[in-house]
Order: sequence, then C-alpha cells, then structure tokens
Amino acid sequence: MLKLLVSRLLLVLFLAGSAASTQAADVVLRLHQMLPPQATIPAKVLEPWAKKIEAESGGRIEVQLYPSMQLGGRPADLVDQVRDGVVDLTWTLFGYTPGRFPKTEVFELPFMMTNATATSMAFQAYYEKYMKGDLKGIHVLAVHTHGPGLLHTRNQAVHSLEDLDGLKIRGTSRVVNAMLGSLGASAIGMPVSATPEALSKGVIDGTVMPFEVTTALKIAELAPYHTEFSGKRGLYTGTFLFAMNDARYQNLPADLKKVIDDNSGMALAKRFGEAMDEGDREGRAAADKAGNTTVTLDAKETARWHKASEAVTTDWIEEMNDKGLHGQELYDAAKSLIDKYDAEI
Repeated sequence: MLKLLVSRLLLVLFLAGSAASTQAADVVLRLHQMLPPQATIPAKVLEPWAKKIEAESGGRIEVQLYPSMQLGGRPADLVDQVRDGVVDLTWTLFGYTPGRFPKTEVFELPFMMTNATATSMAFQAYYEKYMKGDLKGIHVLAVHTHGPGLLHTRNQAVHSLEDLDGLKIRGTSRVVNAMLGSLGASAIGMPVSATPEALSKGVIDGTVMPFEVTTALKIAELAPYHTEFSGKRGLYTGTFLFAMNDARYQNLPADLKKVIDDNSGMALAKRFGEAMDEGDREGRAAADKAGNTTVTLDAKETARWHKASEAVTTDWIEEMNDKGLHGQELYDAAKSLIDKYDAEI
C-alpha cells in the first residue's frame, strides 16, 4: 500500500511538472524602470501592456516587471542596459543622458507643449520622421511626454519671477536646467526618484514635475505650493522612451514580432499621453484635497516667463545648427506637430 501511494504521488508530481513545463513561456522579457509600481505609467500603461502581450502571444511571451531600479544601476544607465542586452525592455527619460539624443530636446523647450496626449502623439510622429536610426541597438516601441510641468516648492508659493530668484530647484534635463537658470533659479539636476529625499532634507527648495507623479512620490506632502501658468502651453515637458533590445526583438519568431508590433507605435504613444493626463487630474485632486496652495499665474505674468526663457530656445536652435542638425527645421516641425494633434484630440 505504501509503495502504491508513493508511486501515485510521484506520478502526480511528474504530471504537475509536465504541465508547468508545457505552460512555460517561450520568451521571457525583463522590463526595468525607475519608478515604483504604483506610479502612473507603471500601473496604468506598463503592467497592462505586459498583460496584453502575454495574452495576445497565447502565453508564449512572459513580461517580468522590475520597478524602482530593482535590477541595479542608476536611472541614467537604463538606455545602455537595454541597448547592451542587460535587460530586454526599459521605460526611461531621455533627459537622464544629457546631450546624447539632442533631437528629442526640442519638445522640452519652454512653453512648447500643450497636453500629454497631443504632445506624445506629436513626439511619436516626429520620432518616426526625424529620428529613425538614431538609437543604435535599440528597438523603439514608443516615445511620449508627460503633461504640463509645474513648480512645486517647500516653503513659499511662487507668484512671480522674482519669487523664483535664487531658489534651488530640481530640474529634469539639460534643457530644463537651462530654462530654470534663465528664469533666475539655481538648477540642480537629479532623477525624479531622488527628489523626495532632497526635498525632505532641504537640499532643494522645490522641483519641477507634472502633477501626475506627485502622488506616488509624496511630493505634494513635501512641497505643498504649486505654480502653473495661463494659456494652453505648459512651462516644459519631459521626453520618454519605451524600448526593447534590438537583437532580442530581431530574434523573435515572426508571429511574436507581430504581437510586439501590434502593441507599439502611435496608439501606444497616445495611451502613454492619456495616462499622463489622467494622472495629472488625479494628482491635482489629491493636492487640493490635502489643502495645498495652487497658484495660476495670470496672462501678464506668464508672458514675463515666456520672455525670460526665449533665449533657451534661440540657443538650442543655434546649437543644433552648429551640429548640422537643422535646428530651426526641427523646432518648426515639432511645434507644427503639437498644434496638429492638439487640434485633433
């Protein structure tokens, strides 16, 4: 009887192992990024995207999610991690690698963007026309932006340019840091994930970022004063990359490539933008519920900020021209595309 029970137990274990082996994915893709899983993009785009890929591949592709730099390195390393095959997929900010992808910077220029959905779609169209081939070793799934960037400060509300003078403000990229300098602030570059600690320790007086990320990082608790601007154009935006290692993509069977392709491109860029806009509304509501102060600069004061930051755009165009990248053409194209998609949505 004991031998019979043991034999049956071994058979059950064998069948269970066989079933698990049969169900195992053919391809396992590791997606590495810098934000916690509850943040807007990880929760509303990356996780649903991973599940959709798994479902449409019939379980042959498994996407493993690694938030908050769990696989090691710094946010600035993510582009190289995906290019070098250290990870299979990444979502990251172009601005973490200053000067490396200069054509993306046009979308970060002062008062260029409108909302995340239109600007993300414009950025995707711009990438497809002007940047194909710029990211060697990387298969781009989509590019996008966040919503209007705002000022968030610790100890006082910013009502004017004069209030910003000398404040230590965390910036996101070399263009945004240049803009902050032109407005009178002392710009300090750091990844978004380092911002809460810098605020809590008083290393910085404030930060620029959209409302959507403030809840996940508890920025509204640390910097309860928020400043936004009149008109449809936001102070700035950040540019993002969602990408796969190119060799990994090229080595997929044709039918699995199609699954990836069907979940890439303009529709995905739009979804990123929509999620960012949704996150902005939620972040603003949370700040309002907490009793925070949100200042909207009137048209006259907003115009002063436009004027003070104009040189950043002029300098960028000249710098691109010096690099042989036709700065004025890139600027005109980006602005035209933003206006086009802003009118359509």
